Amino acid sequence: MRLYSTLSRQLEELPSPPGPIRMYFCGPTVYARAHIGNARPFVVGMWLRSWLRERGYDVTLVHNITDINDKIYDAAGDGSSSELAARATQWYIDDIEALGLGLPDHLPKATDSVPRIVTFIEDLVDREFAYVADGDVYFRVARYPEYGQLSRQRVEEVEGQDEEEREGARKEDPRDFALWKANKPGEDTSWESPWGPGRPGWHIECSAMAEELLGPSFEIHGGGLDLVFPHHENELAQSRALGHDFARIWTHNGMLRFTGEKMSKSEGNVVTIRGALDRWGRETVLLFFMTAHWSNPIDFSDENMEQAAAQADTFRNFFIAPPPRIGATEPPDALKRALDDNFDTPRALAVLHAWRRAGFVDQVAEGLRIFGLDDLVTLQAAPTKVHELARQRLAARTSKDFSAADELRAEILAEGWDVRDTSNDPGYQLVPK
Repeated sequence: MRLYSTLSRQLEELPSPPGPIRMYFCGPTVYARAHIGNARPFVVGMWLRSWLRERGYDVTLVHNITDINDKIYDAAGDGSSSELAARATQWYIDDIEALGLGLPDHLPKATDSVPRIVTFIEDLVDREFAYVADGDVYFRVARYPEYGQLSRQRVEEVEGQDEEEREGARKEDPRDFALWKANKPGEDTSWESPWGPGRPGWHIECSAMAEELLGPSFEIHGGGLDLVFPHHENELAQSRALGHDFARIWTHNGMLRFTGEKMSKSEGNVVTIRGALDRWGRETVLLFFMTAHWSNPIDFSDENMEQAAAQADTFRNFFIAPPPRIGATEPPDALKRALDDNFDTPRALAVLHAWRRAGFVDQVAEGLRIFGLDDLVTLQAAPTKVHELARQRLAARTSKDFSAADELRAEILAEGWDVRDTSNDPGYQLVPK
């Protein structure tokens, strides 16, 4: 494993096109509507897949869904955690589909991977990298001397894992982390295992799903910067303990902040993906994500979203009435150089605007399509039937019949259009999916 400061230097070590590139990007834990920050690793992964395919690589992208987790039990309360997870999974899939980038090649769920997870844990126990304690199974950190390499910590400096308080007395070492958790009162789901009924720990789920779909060695692992430790550190330790290379390249995107603070449900400052799409539209959301380098934090605010919306309008107007073509300030390979240089989307966006000002219609259109912004290029008029559905939905929202409004939105989506609420007449905007 090599850790470099830039993605481009790491990619230099990979086979030339059309060699395969296998990628795994961590997805959400599903217990509520996903917030807009959850969209960033998905968007980065999909954009990277698009660009690498454009460069001629054979790319496979896996984006997992964590549907077994303590947070799901807590959110379900006295209800069914499995039903909540199933609903929230569908919400997430609906929301990322609405971003218009397509879907990953695989969207595995932890609940579908339990047999593979159990086998993985059994192998760790057999090799004494894990031990059983009253129905729980823990990874033995002290037995893996390279622990801490990803997060740049020495193993002796690592503090205790953030596990449930009840587990503390069962561990050999506070640094050890759970691979399997015995079923306890209040948990309404469990799976059979050699250690009794229970469920997987969070970290082992991703190791098992990644290796099941991509093999024991793959090229790129992505996710939010907040996952470096302990989640990704633990994934790497589990797999390396079995002699598997696991991921060669790690790409951690910066966090999305709400007016300077990390956006999180616990802070109560959440804007959902659906809420952002309904208010701003997918083109504005995608252009917003382009404005900051994937490895840096990005601030979500009305001001920044308004600026992104203005850029979307600028591109739309460009294709309606392109200016006379003049000499470009950016060379023909400027976009390629920007994306080959650590996948620099702010620089790529600047190149597209330079080409726009120079009247380079084809180059701007080709560049926007890489980022899923085809709708800025192709303008279509919605059919009369779709306008009628949109008017009915607006009337339903006005009368606060939100259930009917949601049903009408689904009908509009089925016709191939997305509807957005606006303050201008007629009160909605129809955009092709």
